[in-house]
Amino acid sequence: MAGRKESKGKGELIIAADKLEGFPLAESALPKAVKRRVHALKRLQLQYAHTEAQFYQEVHELERKYAALYQPLFDKRRSVVTGAVEPTDEECEWQSDREEDEDLTEGLKKKAVLEEKSDAGEAPKGIPEFWLTIFRTVPMLSEMLQEHDEPILKHLQDITVKFSEPDQPMSFILEFHFEPNSFFSNTVLTKLYKMKAEPDDTDPFSFEGTEIVDCEGCTISWNKGKDVTVKTIKKKQKHKGRGTVRTITKQIPQDSFFNFFNPIKGKGPFTGEGPDLDLTLTADFEIGHLFRDRIVPRAVLYFTGEALDEDMSIDEEEYEEGDEELDEEGDEDDEEDFERKADEPQPAECKQQ
Repeated sequence: MAGRKESKGKGELIIAADKLEGFPLAESALPKAVKRRVHALKRLQLQYAHTEAQFYQEVHELERKYAALYQPLFDKRRSVVTGAVEPTDEECEWQSDREEDEDLTEGLKKKAVLEEKSDAGEAPKGIPEFWLTIFRTVPMLSEMLQEHDEPILKHLQDITVKFSEPDQPMSFILEFHFEPNSFFSNTVLTKLYKMKAEPDDTDPFSFEGTEIVDCEGCTISWNKGKDVTVKTIKKKQKHKGRGTVRTITKQIPQDSFFNFFNPIKGKGPFTGEGPDLDLTLTADFEIGHLFRDRIVPRAVLYFTGEALDEDMSIDEEEYEEGDEELDEEGDEDDEEDFERKADEPQPAECKQQ
């Protein structure tokens, strides 16, 4: 059936349904008068994008404001983790402790008290391996973690987030604070993430909020022989003329979490320089968001595993929703296939009698 044309006099555009279904309307196919009005709507959409950018800039200012309010809590957390401060009995009270006490018999309570007294001389300081435990349990971080990284991360005392000042370009810095150790002389390792919260001039309608566009690491001052981002290999080399053999030593890169502080340079998550580079940068930016938005604010819940359970529940819900959508689409496809097969001529031996 041929598509209907614009009815003259009414100025209405009526397009055949078979052309609309499943395909975006081509702007070039519109009548001049309608196209003119669509351009007016696009100008409104552009104004919306710039107003939305102001919203995200104000959100960043709120993050800065509340970061200053959160900091005393994070400072206290660091003091407890490192053992610099011993919390009071009142500060240590928690609902689960009361429930456990109610479940214990009198005999078990006495036994627990005696065991605590006998172990008093060996009580650990602070919360040992607090951050290393988080690295081990959070899937995205455990993928980066290597066995040779673990002795270094035992010295990690804190991770903090610093937001850019109002007069500076939008960014945040992750700071990894280490106690003095035998691996490097730095006390703080940093990772800067540069952000943008404004529409791109070349593609303003792709704007979806604040995004990380670049990152910068820092130089690690490794002590001699302690650099875990490289490994030393020995190779025998034969001289072509004289036939003599010599052994040469060479350093080659190896996987390590500490490569995180030496990121691949690019202009953004989509550099156009190849899919591998784009994926690497995107993963780096996701890790930056993970530290800033989840790990640093909720560290104790990742240490205990409670936040991981919550993350898994969210992932499962999203997965189930995706499955339902796929099932619905699959059912429709099956029905179409069934109808097509019913209309097709069947092989002689399969025809109904």
